[in-house]
Amino acid sequence: MVYRSRLFLAALLVSLGTDAFATEITVEGISFSDEEGGFSLKSATGSGTIEDPFVVVEEIYDRRQAVLVIRGMRGFGNRVGGLQASAMAIRKIVINGTPDIWQNFQLELREVQTRHSPYEDGLSFGQNTELAAVYTASSFPDLQRFDEPQDTLGFSGKTVAPGESANFQFIVSDTSPIGKVYLYQEPLQPVSRIETPRTNRLALEGGR
Repeated sequence: MVYRSRLFLAALLVSLGTDAFATEITVEGISFSDEEGGFSLKSATGSGTIEDPFVVVEEIYDRRQAVLVIRGMRGFGNRVGGLQASAMAIRKIVINGTPDIWQNFQLELREVQTRHSPYEDGLSFGQNTELAAVYTASSFPDLQRFDEPQDTLGFSGKTVAPGESANFQFIVSDTSPIGKVYLYQEPLQPVSRIETPRTNRLALEGGR
């Protein structure tokens, strides 16, 4: 009887898929989830303002890609200033749970998983705002920003060994917010580096 119960439980978990093991944390009406896999969400705190950004702590164990699902932007409002209908400040602490040494890191926003975010959808890392240019920073010293044909931030200029962490801070904004957006996170091979102004840098040290 016990054996049959265990078989039923195992079959049930398989049928439910990865969502059965997902972690979702809701703060100030914004939900963060690791339901797409590739990483483990540890905590989320803060209010989304510049002075008190959302602080999201996670451990990435997939060598290729991890997708953070963010819900609630439609009714959240703008907490960083500017003309966007919805905007928030986020700081991410990402632990390297892979066996690889990270040499750079890429973040990409999408409204639809199957395609890049075009200029017309309004979703961006605070595109064309002076605040985003100053606020965006990382423990990686060098930054590349791509607004077209996709909304991407590329960080490089240091290494992050297994067990160490990297920090990132940025703005997520949307002129026509929807219920759910995706933040693709991917450690990458080295890219050409562009030195950023000192005002764009944040002296954040990766923890162990």
